[in-house]
Amino acid sequence: MDAYLNNETEYGWYLCLDGSRIIGGLGVIENDFHDRKDLTPNICGVYTEDVYRCKGIAGHLLNMVVDVLKSKGITPIYLVTDHTNFYERYGWEFLCMVQGVDETNMTRMYYHK
Repeated sequence: MDAYLNNETEYGWYLCLDGSRIIGGLGVIENDFHDRKDLTPNICGVYTEDVYRCKGIAGHLLNMVVDVLKSKGITPIYLVTDHTNFYERYGWEFLCMVQGVDETNMTRMYYHK
């Protein structure tokens, strides 16, 4: 986070606030603990507080990050998840299965152009 705040990286954290309370967020990092180091950057930690879910907050954050990174010439963007259908609603496409660090099962890798 310090590197992002000091303009040392294009990758950072994006938050949604309700007043001063954080109700949702996600990060952009180099690699989200998987074996495909060539697939970068990665969205990580997508989260919305329970009472705020199903209101489009995570989708808005995802779209905002895609737009910000595209404006900086950073595309495609990747993410790993076990969820299906959610990310597709926001233009993400399944790419392949990847092996997570210290994981026995493979995980789904998505990308956004």
